[in-house]
Amino acid sequence: MRRAARALALLVGGVVALDRALPPDLSRAQEVSAEVTDRDGATLSVFPVAGGVWRLRTTIEDVPPAFVAMLLAREDARFRWHPGVDPLALARATAQAVVHGRVVSGGSTITMQVVRLLEPRPRTLLSKAVEIVRAVQLEARFTKDEILGLWLTLAPFGGNLEGVRAASLALFGRPPMGLDPAELALLVALPQRPSALRPDRFPERAAAARDRVLEIAEAAGALSPRAAAGARARPVEAGRHAMPRLAWHLAAREAGGRRVATTLEAPLQAALERLGAETAATLDERANLAVVVLRNADRTIAAHLGAVPGEARAGTLDLTRAVRSPGSAFKPFLYALAFDAGAVRPETRIADLPRRFDGYAPENFDRGFAGDVTAAEALRLSLNLPAVAVAETFGPLAFVAALGRAGAPPRLPPADAGPGLPVALGGFGTTLLEATALAAALADDGSVATPVWRAGETAVRQPFLSRAAAGAARAILAGSTPPPGMPPQPHPPRIAWKTGTSWGHRDAWALGVSATHTVGVWVGRPDGTPLPGRTGRETAAPLMLRMFALLPDPGSLPEAPPLPSAPALARLGPTSADRLRLIFPPDGAALAAGGVVTLRAAGGQRPLTWLVDGAPIASVRHRRDTAWRPPGPGFYRITVVDAEGAAAVAELRVRSP
Repeated sequence: MRRAARALALLVGGVVALDRALPPDLSRAQEVSAEVTDRDGATLSVFPVAGGVWRLRTTIEDVPPAFVAMLLAREDARFRWHPGVDPLALARATAQAVVHGRVVSGGSTITMQVVRLLEPRPRTLLSKAVEIVRAVQLEARFTKDEILGLWLTLAPFGGNLEGVRAASLALFGRPPMGLDPAELALLVALPQRPSALRPDRFPERAAAARDRVLEIAEAAGALSPRAAAGARARPVEAGRHAMPRLAWHLAAREAGGRRVATTLEAPLQAALERLGAETAATLDERANLAVVVLRNADRTIAAHLGAVPGEARAGTLDLTRAVRSPGSAFKPFLYALAFDAGAVRPETRIADLPRRFDGYAPENFDRGFAGDVTAAEALRLSLNLPAVAVAETFGPLAFVAALGRAGAPPRLPPADAGPGLPVALGGFGTTLLEATALAAALADDGSVATPVWRAGETAVRQPFLSRAAAGAARAILAGSTPPPGMPPQPHPPRIAWKTGTSWGHRDAWALGVSATHTVGVWVGRPDGTPLPGRTGRETAAPLMLRMFALLPDPGSLPEAPPLPSAPALARLGPTSADRLRLIFPPDGAALAAGGVVTLRAAGGQRPLTWLVDGAPIASVRHRRDTAWRPPGPGFYRITVVDAEGAAAVAELRVRSP
């Protein structure tokens, strides 16, 4: 008895020592495609392993129970009970081979198939013996579900497809959980002869193999007769779909990992990429665009478009990180900081008249001047001279320092000795990611955070603006006029936004906030050359508003709390700005008939009313100019009246042509 026990102990010890000395080679199962998923686990992008093979890690949780039931019915009915080797199956296969003189059915279990997938060998008796030993080793190391996971990851499906998830995405364009019984049965059948059963080349063979799986599954009770009949009636429809490649610029940064979860939303990301491609088709062939969508609550990225693909467009670059000039897009931050400092209030009056600031003479985008305006009007209309006046009062160095503390340090030209007044008009470099993060501060409490996109990471907020200053800027921008072709906002408004166009039309920007999301858009040429005729209002803003339309309705914007009372300047700039004046036509002018005359005023309190010979003519209330076509030759009296009743008058003569 003791000798027998000793002999058994020696045998077991020898087996354990041999197992440790020659463990199974699991390297193929460990070399899987890098994969990036959205916040719900949906696949955004995948990357092939060496040799261009698509091999996605797959577990039993990634496939429907019906697939596992059909697989076991077809391949290994006693899988849950045997130790890796099924003696009954081996005996049956041996007997059939002796009777028929050839292999009629295999005796390999799923575990033995996994061994072959891990360590391919020639099909010989010695190889079969090794498979048996290795199968026992795998059973000792892994649970049954883990062994199934190895099969689901490594099973061949033809060409460069390995594993059920890779095959499902490539053949059907959907993950296994979205497949019907006919498609699942086809995936069970294909690994037997993947090349000979390719559904795109041999649909009849593929259908016959699929139907055989359905027949076996029905007989085993893995599929109801009705479901099996319905599946058999389906034609084989499988082609080759492109593997997922959403959010490629972010995904490429994670390609060294295995399965990386992000905060993105796959449906929203797909919609953004379609919208970006549609917009890019309307641009110059060398132009591109970038979009960032943030959730305000946690400052995570919900969607990200680094660029639209295209060699001429430099589509491989992540343009959300490119340093570009923001133009007027940063004016809201300047005004809000000035509100916080008590230097300016929304009602502070500012003279938008020609003025020099120590040799710097800014002009508005339309080369005109609006006269006397409030700070709120100046921000909403994006007037340049008032913004420079605010920067002079608040301090350009203080503005730059505040942006730097908020995580968006302005990149100033190398020759600059320090920040000057041009920073008020975007005379520096920034990135779309930084700009969108700052814009999100206007959405709620004024705090700012670097956006995150990896699941599990937390965006750390830090102070930037007070809640009141952020609310004041948000309320002002909620009154922005929609760009041409876009519908007006509902009341109360849902979105507050600001656009910007850099010098020379090199960059077009739009930054917008709703109660739930912040959207940032940049449009331009990646090489920094001008894009003539493209502005933030006409190019970037429509794309931003269309992106908001893809998001759930957030409801109205939050109410802005009142700014604390503090001493503030009642006026910035020369007091003579109050006087209403007619800039054109001058009194006594003589004009030729047959054309449109642009009447222009300066100063005064808007809205302005225009009259010709005492009769009002059409005009836009907030503008200081209007178009008028003289009905014919003669003398006319032009009058403009401001909101306080002040009037300016000029008489002109229209000559015969």
